[in-house]
Parts: sequence; structure tokens; C-alpha cells
Amino acid sequence: MKESFIYSFFVFLFLCLLHCITCYTVRQGDAVNKFYLSNRERKFPSSLASSHVSKSDLKSIVYDNYGLKDGDKVIRLPGQPNKVNFNQYAGYVTVHRATGRALFYYFVEADENSMSKPLVLWLNGGPGCSSLGYGAMEELGPFRVMSDGKTLYRNPYAWNTVANVLFLESPAGVGFSYSNTTSDYAKSGDQRTAIDSLAFLLNWFERFPEYKGREFFIAGESYAGHYVPQLALAILHHNDSSINLKGIAIGNGVINYETDSKGMFDYFWTHALIADETIHAIHKFCNFSPEAFQQPLECQRAVGEVIGVLDDLDLYNIYAPLCFSSGVTPTPKPPSIENFDPCTPNYVEAYLNSPEVQKALHANVTKLNYTWSACSEVIPNWSDSPFTMLPIIKELLSNKLRILKYSGDVDGNVPVTSTRYSLNELGLAVKSPWRAWMLNNEVGGYTLVYEHNLTFATVRGAGHEVPSYQPARALLMIKSFLQGVPLPAA
Repeated sequence: MKESFIYSFFVFLFLCLLHCITCYTVRQGDAVNKFYLSNRERKFPSSLASSHVSKSDLKSIVYDNYGLKDGDKVIRLPGQPNKVNFNQYAGYVTVHRATGRALFYYFVEADENSMSKPLVLWLNGGPGCSSLGYGAMEELGPFRVMSDGKTLYRNPYAWNTVANVLFLESPAGVGFSYSNTTSDYAKSGDQRTAIDSLAFLLNWFERFPEYKGREFFIAGESYAGHYVPQLALAILHHNDSSINLKGIAIGNGVINYETDSKGMFDYFWTHALIADETIHAIHKFCNFSPEAFQQPLECQRAVGEVIGVLDDLDLYNIYAPLCFSSGVTPTPKPPSIENFDPCTPNYVEAYLNSPEVQKALHANVTKLNYTWSACSEVIPNWSDSPFTMLPIIKELLSNKLRILKYSGDVDGNVPVTSTRYSLNELGLAVKSPWRAWMLNNEVGGYTLVYEHNLTFATVRGAGHEVPSYQPARALLMIKSFLQGVPLPAA
């Protein structure tokens, strides 16, 4: 779009707030904050850029993938438990040969009947955070890492019990993904990410032709609220018969800057985290619209008060314990899938920096020249980021795609309040009214269905990374979505 806006001073304050209260550990939202803070003087489009890559352009970056699948097969991951009955693959797909840009993937087939189950692509956010480190190793993958940073244990609620799951580290510069042209990293942005992800898929389906035409879904969380719908739109515009896109799922995702921002502060107040006077001042003096160029001192003071109050809180799960240790333990602690260990990122980082693990995953570390980290340290800025995804979501709905927007209800980073405000902006009629959904005779969360096949669901007791905190509820939710059936009632 030709129209663009400079980020308001409120954005600076708002993201300073998030940066300060999450600095004890690197998380997906930290990358969002760093991204906004470092780019607050840059201009960003108010909606998705209208330019698209032509079919002929994309065809030129579909390369010969013959015989590469066998080389990507993972024989066994170090520390892997016995009796693993599904295939694993990992490796690189070149998305731009001239610059040497290659994206890393990790793929796990379904543990039973893989040829009859759908394919799900999982994307983590940031922008610039790893779908291998977060999604695969901390959330919905088949394994979790024990506290020694060397041993894996099974996740009984892994999503590959209901689907074949493909984890993509995108864009180049994230995780094990790389470019031979260093200047590529400075060109990272929403549009480049969507184009490269589509190029990845076109090549990946050539490498795994048995999945062509399979029911295909894209899911992700956090800043993947941008990645997921933009990639889905690119797929629709490309109209390739090998990609049978059926729907998308977005968890605790940023989709509309103005309502996402307002909803965050309202969530703080409704959960007794900030004072009445503070929220009154924010409502009265702060302008949440992207057109706002300057905020009055009263707004700045109110946001400063929020920073002071929430400084020692885990914003990603406001009721979760904090991690007070660094590194790993000499011997593994007894693990628990149901009670997420807040120090898990330490264990995952140690595991993925093991040379044995990198070799097993076919990671080309000689191209990287840096240690693996959960969120990229080589992407200096982000070139484009639309303020809203709502027009794209409307277009996807008009193309009869199934959409699930879900929220862990104890996430303060992109809280359920923000999502409800943002979805209300779509102006859709309610098809099935608000109700509880159940698992094992307990409330798993709440849900309603809008017209045009948009489902909103909350996950009770889940933080920003929903499958980390409520793995059983997350699995039931995604299973229902993939099968196109309502979440179970009482």
C-alpha cells in the first residue's frame, strides 16, 4: 500500500513496557518488542503490500529436489527414547539459489496412519524466533528436553498423534536457517517471509511428493499472527494444485495493532495487575490508533506506572513461576508434561547447540558462524509489518478457508482481551453462541463460532505458548479443528 505511518510514541512506551517486564528470559514476545523498538522511526505499511510474486517468478525458484528426501531422514536424535515408531526428517530447502538462502525444517510424520492424516505447517513468531526450539521442542513436538540438556522424553500430547507436522525456521537468519549473502538479513520483513515460505513449500512438496494434494493446514502463534494469514493468502494467489490448503489456526497472535494494544492494558486491569487510576488515565489520554504521532505526558506517566507494577511478572503466563537458574542440571530432574518447567528454554538451547544433535539434524553450522539461539541475533531490522491482518482474514474467509483463532487465557503478552477486541472488528455475525468446551469432565475453555467458519476458542489455564501449559487441551482443540467438528460440549 502507498499509505504508511510512522510508529507513534505510544508504541515506543507500550513496547518498552513489554521489554522491561520480560527481560529475564528470551521469548517470542521479546523479539516483537525488540523489533518494534529498533524500528520505531521506520515507516510501515498500514496493510499488506499489494504486490505479489508471479507464477513465473516462483517457478524459477523451484529447484531439483530429486533424491534429497532420503538424505534428510533423521536416523535417531541423541538422547531419544526407545520405541519411536514414526519417521523424522530434517534439513534445508533452498528458496533462493542466487543468494544462497536456505530454510531449515524439521518434519515428523504421524505416529500412526501417516498417509491418511493431514499435513500441518507450524510457524513460531518473533519476528525471528525458532519453530524448532519453541514449537517442536517446547510445545507440540513429539519430544521435550530434560533438564540435563541431553536427554529427550516423549510428549504424549504431541500433534503428530493427529497429523503430520512440519516445523519451519523462517526467515533466513532464524535458528539453523541461513543465507550466503549477509545483506539478506537486513531485508527481512513480512513480505519476504511470505514469499520465501511459499517457495519453501513448493520445493518441499517436490521433495515429498506423496503429500501433494493432502489436506494442508497452517498454524502458528505470536507474531505468526502475521506469518500465517499472509502465507495462506500467497498460497491462494499462487493457486498451485499441490497445496490443498484447508484452513489456518492462530494462537495468541498479533492481528490488529490498535485493538491488540488496548486489549493488553484492559487485560492487566481486569486481572487486578494495575490500579484503577492507571487504567482510567490510559483510557483518557492514550491514543491506540496507528495514526497517533505523539502521546501526552499523562499517557506516558500511566504506562510508566504499568512498567513499575509488572516488572517481576512472567507476562507470557501471569500465574506461572519464574526460572531462577541458568543452564542445565548435572542429572535430569523428573520431567512433567502437565507442569511446564519455566527453565525449559535453557535445556532446549543446550540441546540444540550440541554438535551431536546438530549432526543428527543435518544442520549446516559451518554456514551460520553463530550458536543456535531461540530468537535471531543476526536480523538487524524488519522492513515491513502491516498494522492489521483483518482484511486478509476476511479474504481468507471469503475463500471458504476454515479459521481457528485461539487464546491461552492467562497470557498477558497478546491476551484474550486483545483477540476478542480484534475479532469484533471483523463485524461477523455469531453462528454458534458462547459456551464452555470440555475435556475429561472439566472446562477446557470457551468457544463461539462466527459466520463464514471462523471459530474462536480460549484454552483455560494456558499461557502464550498454549501447548506448553495445557498440552492435552491444545491437542483436543487442534484435533477438532482439523476434523472440522465442534469442540466437545458437556
